[in-house]
Amino acid sequence: MKYPFNIGEMYTRKEVKRNVGHSDPEAIGGDWATGYTRFAGCYFIFATISTAGRTGHDYPNILTNNELYWFSKNKHTLNTPSIKDMMDGEHEVFIFTREDSKNPNFVFKGLGYVRDYEDTIPAHIVWGFVENMSNVPFSYRAAERKRFLEGAKREGTITRYERNSRAREACVEYYGHNCQVCGMNFKDTYGNIGEGYIHVHHEVEISMIAQEYEVDPIEDLKPVCPNCHAMIHKRKPAYTIEELRRIKNSLS
Repeated sequence: MKYPFNIGEMYTRKEVKRNVGHSDPEAIGGDWATGYTRFAGCYFIFATISTAGRTGHDYPNILTNNELYWFSKNKHTLNTPSIKDMMDGEHEVFIFTREDSKNPNFVFKGLGYVRDYEDTIPAHIVWGFVENMSNVPFSYRAAERKRFLEGAKREGTITRYERNSRAREACVEYYGHNCQVCGMNFKDTYGNIGEGYIHVHHEVEISMIAQEYEVDPIEDLKPVCPNCHAMIHKRKPAYTIEELRRIKNSLS
């Protein structure tokens, strides 16, 4: 670990800046006041969990079973350079979380490595935590993910359980853009700006698969809204579509 942070201890943004040797640690503005920033070849994520952050953005970040289900800034995708850098495994990603946006203290969770991801807007990444990048489980090492992110040609040795845009398209073509839990359609709710927007949930969690896996876009994938998607992952193993639908319907 390049910088001296202790897992489980609390730090303010200013303390983080002091620890990394920033020239102006007392000034909190620009990217240092947002959800993530880069400094000296490392990334620093400040994630507010289950509530809106100080900037007013309310992403459905969830911390469960030592994993962070995290959303990037509004218009960032997997192809945004900073997101690609974060995910490639070659840059240390220091992850800090808090549950109260009014509390300046964040808990340091460890160095992040990518366990799962979804090519949405904003990008959706599941981070696991380690104390040292050499401790990242072998099946989550950087090489295969970097090839995916760079758009390299897939070969037989590359696991096929990575996200596949064609599978997503086939899923949405079959089911449409209505959430399979609550029925929400973004176009109906927000008009033209919501047209075509929906998350796609992988019912067999990719982070649980350690072998080649051929995705069936009808059986394995389901369109869901971001709120229902976040609730699905409130538990490990995740709730099924049917379970969450029953929970929601029981409260109606």
